[in-house]
Amino acid sequence: MWHLRALGIDSLAVSNTATLSAETGRATGSAASRRLRAEDRIPAVLYGHGMEPISLSVARRDLRVALSGPAGQNTILSLNVAGTSYNAIVKEMQRHPVRRTVAHVDFVQINLSEEITMHVPVHLVGTAKAVVSAGGLVDPAVDTIEVRTTPANVPNEISIDISALTPDSVIRLSDIAMPAGVAAIGDPEMPVVTVLMSRAATEAAKETAEGAEAAPEAAS
Repeated sequence: MWHLRALGIDSLAVSNTATLSAETGRATGSAASRRLRAEDRIPAVLYGHGMEPISLSVARRDLRVALSGPAGQNTILSLNVAGTSYNAIVKEMQRHPVRRTVAHVDFVQINLSEEITMHVPVHLVGTAKAVVSAGGLVDPAVDTIEVRTTPANVPNEISIDISALTPDSVIRLSDIAMPAGVAAIGDPEMPVVTVLMSRAATEAAKETAEGAEAAPEAAS
């Protein structure tokens, strides 16, 4: 099996935190949610660690600012609710099917000393010259990798150096060295980065190989 000898990993952990204020007492139901969105507020809920779920709303602009840092949706939030501050992260963000605007947010309370599971974006770096010269295309098989770690160790992204890729190579989950304290979750054989070859490039490579095999026979 082909393996990368070294993979560049961006392990900036962090101090990627932000403060976000939320209002309680919102009415539930579709009509009430529509009214909130018309006021540029987003319906939300906070739950986790055995607490009773709290129905909230947050200002759309405030949420956008809070998640605008390098950690994006993985930002650790200090969520202020009626005078109480909760350490929380965005568990799920529902979007309008057409406009793609945020329609609802699920916040989950976290303990900063306990491990959590997060999806971290994959970022490809470098140029796979061998693939390009063969007429191929590097294809990220996944957009994110699920990892388990403490909140302070969640990487902003996982950067994978594709410079060593060849047309017949695949980068699998087990090939990627995670930062200290971070464990990847999933099938170790899961393809993370693959190579796509056009039909013309595949046929040209086949013809070249057949020609190389026929040359010794012709010489004899």
